[in-house]
Amino acid sequence: MPSVSNKGKHMPESPIRKLVPFAEKAYKANKTVYHLNIGQPDIKSPEIAMEAVANHHLEILAYTRSEGSQEYREKIAGYYHKNNIPVEAADIIVTTGGSEALLFAMGTIADAGDEIIIPEPFYANYNGFATASDVKIVPVISKIEDNFALPPISEFEKLITPRTKAILICNPGNPTGYLYSKKEIQTLAKIVKKHDLFLVADEVYREFTYDGYQHYSILEEESLAENGIIIDSVSKRYSMCGARIGCLVSKNKQVIATALKFAQARLSPPTFAQIASEAALQTPQSYFDEVIVEYQDRRNTLVAALKAIPGVQVGEPKGAFYCIVQLPIKNSDAFAQWLLEEFEDNGETIMVAPAGGFYSSPGVGLNQVRIAYVLKKESLIRAVEILKIALQKYKD
Repeated sequence: MPSVSNKGKHMPESPIRKLVPFAEKAYKANKTVYHLNIGQPDIKSPEIAMEAVANHHLEILAYTRSEGSQEYREKIAGYYHKNNIPVEAADIIVTTGGSEALLFAMGTIADAGDEIIIPEPFYANYNGFATASDVKIVPVISKIEDNFALPPISEFEKLITPRTKAILICNPGNPTGYLYSKKEIQTLAKIVKKHDLFLVADEVYREFTYDGYQHYSILEEESLAENGIIIDSVSKRYSMCGARIGCLVSKNKQVIATALKFAQARLSPPTFAQIASEAALQTPQSYFDEVIVEYQDRRNTLVAALKAIPGVQVGEPKGAFYCIVQLPIKNSDAFAQWLLEEFEDNGETIMVAPAGGFYSSPGVGLNQVRIAYVLKKESLIRAVEILKIALQKYKD
């Protein structure tokens, strides 16, 4: 009998999606499930994007250029200019989601066995992308006690080896909601310049910052023109996760030329989704202003309710729409499954994402979960109430 690859065997399951079969059983048992497990915004996608697809005039659904249509890339460059990021269309490759942009980035900058340093906890799929690319993740641990702030330079430098190719950050962070300050970005810039590394920044949550804080992009740093690579996406910004349109951005010409070869191998990004994403760039600022107010209100409601539960510790997010929550349990995988299989309160339960999958260090984060505050306030309040009751009943 033929066997699958070792790479396939070691490919990690998504901690977010592996519980789906248990959720489906809960639905069949007529339970209401509050989904705190996935970052699927409930905010409506911009009408202008939906109308652009509905009212298209294409007669042939043809390939676009491998790097994405010229018109769309020029408009993306205009968006970046408005955000103090000085790039041009030639510095942009449109991808099938931010996920493909990350795969292209890893394939471009690292060979099999090379290393990328990532502050953890980090977006769980970084583990999968690294496995697919034969790249080794070297974690530097940020702690909930420090609200997941950037670890000291010394912690990074002692991990750098001849095989280190890059430092990868998510800013604002998934799953922590941590927002890197300008000073922290400049600190990272000094490290990568000193050691001749790339700094890859997943900036898909750029718009989602709270309490008056502002996002500072790595490509606002002139010194990173040759070292910086941005990963971006329309998924969260415009509540268009299903469009699967992202981009890789770099002023390093060799990076773009190499990434383009990966893009050519998959031919082109989807045409209709580019049409929708191009139109979405015309979304008025008022849309984002309302969204930020809504998410900040949800965050405040969620964090306050979680802090009121005995034994619970929560990192306070400054951006994105996630937080890491430390629970008085031993194993969040078992707890998350129990919530769906065995527990209910008046026919209702919750679905959370076990946080162990957001780390690469073995045994870390086992008593933590990630919660996405993408539900209405009333639902968040009820979900936390359910969590409190569940913790009182659960036995490790």
